[in-house]
Amino acid sequence: MTLYPLALRLDGRRVLVVGGGAVATRRVPALLAAGAVVHVVSPELTPALRAQLDAGRIEWTARRFRPADLDDCWLVQVAVNDPGAAGDVSAAAQDRRIFCVRADDREAATAWTPAVTRHGPVTVAVTDGGERRRAMAVRDLIAEALQETLPTEPGYAGVALVGSGPGDPELITVKGRRMLAAADVVVVDRLAPGVLLGDLRHDAEVVDAAKIPYGPSATQDEINRILVDRARAGKFVVRLKGGDPYVFGRGGEEALACAQAGVPVTVVPGVTSSIAVPALAGIPVTHRGVAHEFTVVSGHLPPDHPDSLVDWPALARLRGTVVVLMGLKNLARIAKTLIGDGRAADAPVALVQEGSTERQRLLRSTLASVARDAEQAGIRPPAVVVIGDVVTALDHDAGNGAPRVTAPVDGMDE
Repeated sequence: MTLYPLALRLDGRRVLVVGGGAVATRRVPALLAAGAVVHVVSPELTPALRAQLDAGRIEWTARRFRPADLDDCWLVQVAVNDPGAAGDVSAAAQDRRIFCVRADDREAATAWTPAVTRHGPVTVAVTDGGERRRAMAVRDLIAEALQETLPTEPGYAGVALVGSGPGDPELITVKGRRMLAAADVVVVDRLAPGVLLGDLRHDAEVVDAAKIPYGPSATQDEINRILVDRARAGKFVVRLKGGDPYVFGRGGEEALACAQAGVPVTVVPGVTSSIAVPALAGIPVTHRGVAHEFTVVSGHLPPDHPDSLVDWPALARLRGTVVVLMGLKNLARIAKTLIGDGRAADAPVALVQEGSTERQRLLRSTLASVARDAEQAGIRPPAVVVIGDVVTALDHDAGNGAPRVTAPVDGMDE
């Protein structure tokens, strides 16, 4: 069979989905993304579809299909596994000259859904002649090629603040990778995964923020200047930052500097180490019956520093999890302050060094002992500190609370 490829403009047009199960759950988001007015006819809905309904994104008729449901529709998606019921929808759509996609029997359908990949404004659809796995494999090859070779896309301008995640280069978002591939200039943090720079265009300029020869405050001013100047020169600039741009990353200062200079800014959130790194070490920051809250604080200043904005006595009174970033240097004073303000001396503590990378190490201790144990174990920055009962929530053999250090084995955490 030779197919005639076609792209449908569904914005504001009515599309009928018959069925409220798993197939409909997969199909509806793409229809909504295309701007379709989606009407679902089904006696029941999955929880995901009901969430779409509660948010006002879809319409629902709670019964079986009737031919009149096709009135004013441009397309129908049959998402039921009953061949008889699907055949009735197909026949009614055929009578009305409405294209019909069938999940149960593609040979009986008048339209097929291809395997799709999107790269900014570019959409590639692959049909398969019945070999769905082959189409998906081809789709994935095309997606990889687009990621590596497509030049700067229309609409990319100004500055993008891109979070690269906690260290594993695979934890950057798809959008973050796409913007990196399109960048004319990349201003990179020392905590951003360096391997990502290998995917840049050959002519992209890389500015290492760690090598700018100024003091900390002046360095930030110089970074702001570089972002603004390169963007004003017509370059698309990516500011590649570790973790998330706005979690202790000074992304807000950079966004303000660009806004004041009239430079448009796009923010691409990143996976923050405050949550991801504990998770990768087997520690959930919240857990049913253990912690219903977690607080993330910066420990770059000691608790008694006049410039510290952290309310340490309030943290000590909390029952939930406390996550401290950039706190290794001041860990002894932080622990002493928390204990003095009421946190239990034997509260479980974990330190995760270089989380999400092959060099990840985990140390477990108690609040009273963690500073000494970290020094003896040679823990070094970057390290995330987790304080609270969640440290042992998933560990059934935590024993007597003695410190334990674990490191990755063959790239996997113990």
